[in-house]
Amino acid sequence: MTHEFGIGSTAHVRHGSNAGQPLTRRDGMLKVAGTARYAGDNHPEGMLYAVMVESNIARGRVTSFDLTAAKAHPGVVEVMTPKNRPSLAADPDLRPNPFMMRLDVLQNDRVRYARQPIAVVIAETLEAATEGAALLAPRYDVEQPRLNLDSTESFVPKVIRVMSPPEDGIGDIEAGFAAGVTHIDATYETPDHYHNPMEPHAVVASWDGDRLSIDMSTQNPTFTHAQVAYMFGLPTENIQIRSPWVGGGFGGKGMLASPTVLGILAARLVDRPVKLVLRRDQMYGSVGHRAPTRQRLRLSADDEGKLTALDHQTLTATSSFDEFIEPAGDASHVLYASPAMSITHRAVRVDMGTPVFMRAPGEAPGSAALESAMDELAWASRIDPLDFRLRNYSETEPLHHKPFSSKELRECYRQGAERFGWSRRPLEPRRMRNDNGFLVGWGMGTATFPAITFQAAARAKILSNGTGVVEISSADMGQGSFTALAQIAADSLGLDIEQLEFHAGKSDLPDGGIEGASAHTATAGSAIAFAGDDAIGKLAELATGDENSPLFGAGNTGVIARAGRLYRRDDENRSESYADIMARAGTTMIEGNGTCGPNPAAKSFSMHSHGAVFAEVTVDPDLGQVRVTRLVGAFAAGRVINPRLVRSQYYGGMIWGISFALHEEAIVDRRTGMIINADLAEYRIPVNADVPSIEAILIEEHDPYVNALGTKGVGEIGITGTVGAIANAIWHATGVRVRRFPIRIEDIILPHGQVSSMERPQSNTL
Repeated sequence: MTHEFGIGSTAHVRHGSNAGQPLTRRDGMLKVAGTARYAGDNHPEGMLYAVMVESNIARGRVTSFDLTAAKAHPGVVEVMTPKNRPSLAADPDLRPNPFMMRLDVLQNDRVRYARQPIAVVIAETLEAATEGAALLAPRYDVEQPRLNLDSTESFVPKVIRVMSPPEDGIGDIEAGFAAGVTHIDATYETPDHYHNPMEPHAVVASWDGDRLSIDMSTQNPTFTHAQVAYMFGLPTENIQIRSPWVGGGFGGKGMLASPTVLGILAARLVDRPVKLVLRRDQMYGSVGHRAPTRQRLRLSADDEGKLTALDHQTLTATSSFDEFIEPAGDASHVLYASPAMSITHRAVRVDMGTPVFMRAPGEAPGSAALESAMDELAWASRIDPLDFRLRNYSETEPLHHKPFSSKELRECYRQGAERFGWSRRPLEPRRMRNDNGFLVGWGMGTATFPAITFQAAARAKILSNGTGVVEISSADMGQGSFTALAQIAADSLGLDIEQLEFHAGKSDLPDGGIEGASAHTATAGSAIAFAGDDAIGKLAELATGDENSPLFGAGNTGVIARAGRLYRRDDENRSESYADIMARAGTTMIEGNGTCGPNPAAKSFSMHSHGAVFAEVTVDPDLGQVRVTRLVGAFAAGRVINPRLVRSQYYGGMIWGISFALHEEAIVDRRTGMIINADLAEYRIPVNADVPSIEAILIEEHDPYVNALGTKGVGEIGITGTVGAIANAIWHATGVRVRRFPIRIEDIILPHGQVSSMERPQSNTL
């Protein structure tokens, strides 16, 4: 039994004793005890270690290596270069589908960006491989790199994100500006960001003839499985990928990356298992990042504070050889109503690695600019920022006129503002101080993120002892998805969660879809629910057709599945255990299968999670030091499977928002293209001392259209809204409007040590 949408009619209790409960993570003890095995923890017999050698120039070609010195180092087994690299079945410079990127796997001597892989040293120990890599001493013909948004002419890309148009709009934008009485025209800049999950990319590859076994870190075992088969020309049944535990990904492990292919090639070259794990600094090269943006926003409003025009122009960067466009303008598609709207994207080609999806791609930088601009226009109109948004939020998606969950967004505004105490906020900046004499500011931002459901499949089994097994290829990236999915699985089979085995993280299991885009619970969870429904339906058919069962003849009345028993819906005194039903039928296992995909009916609606974030900052009036002291977020994201895990995701997103607003920035050496702060000491992210009091309010929402479970994503929405809220709070504290992120002390302070009321000129470089 498979379904595209909707739970089948076999009645078992949905969202009972498992889903909806704040269960602790099932994997918690494994991780605390160190028994959760990540990719790099695997050590097959005879394994060698591989270390990538990376370019330290951004453009040119490699002219030579000191192969003699590298190979002479004790323990070095082989050095893989373009001259001896095993062949591939597919051209790594081709891109057969939108979810694959062009790869750098030693196909030639060209260098297209700094930290591009140019060789691989393979040795008996990690130390020997590392020393051999240092001895390789590559030489180059160097060309002048192009490294910022002003390096080359911009172009209009064919698509943004995956298949979205680069330009969209309604109405006459110039007429809209002419109709307004207040206007802003401001440019906002965001820098390069790098994913920096705790676990770097890792692969352990073993060949046995034409069969390949891989332990790796991936957000999508099944899709990666297909990509590896394509690159190496192998039947999919010859490849096994294991990736049960992923130590963070944030989009950076969603597609096949060059180091993974190089690790597999290295194992092929030496005919022994090979482990390749990236160092932290190597995470700033070939495995993707978030591209910088320069966003110009022109907004105008009439004398009632209603928008008359919204023009969102994005300039971003992509690599010289591939194309991924940060869709920052998408943030303006769905929130605010304006009779005239224009959203455009342009890009420049630079000599850096290709950008990829990174947590809240497009929405994170786009909402930072949009929410700052809305705040600026609210101030120009002398209207409270919350009131201004309430006047302008849209009842339908502005560009495509699809119904929008405006009621839930209003409730996010109301509850968030009430909890924060927003009504006490003075309109004018620089009006609040705390007991220490620090300036205090309050700001807010609207949060939104698309609610997506991908294709997925799952398998559910009821065993003769009355327990259950659910199988799906999904990985757990650290957010507790195995716990939430197990809760759905247990309910779908009418079992307590302790009666369930949950199998996942292997490519030979049913395709669970990608763990990304805040869609995993909705996607994998729906497939699991349908699989459980199928299994229960088959069990019910056995019971209701058996004259010896107390459920015989239930017919259309149906049965309810609960705690390992089937009950007649019209008479719960008549029931039977799964084990008894199966024993009498002489069967040892009942298998159900489920598939899911986007709900066709959802195409008529604007599907999003919603929220509102309120921020308090303090600013030292002499030193300009900014501290975020309080964050309150209210979010509506459909049915909540596990409130403990959902709050954790909201907290993580809001903390990421702090990082985006005040800390995070990759600094590029303009001579070489190298990231000069390629470590976690100087690539600043928040630590405990930077994280304030955070509160996440879960707003109840019932969405009958989004998917079978009614769930929406929570992993990324916490970023959106938070960045703008912090920037707006800094303005409210200081009167300084900073339009470049991250916001630094020097942005808001004058040389003589007083907080400036001047605005800093915008940069023309990255």
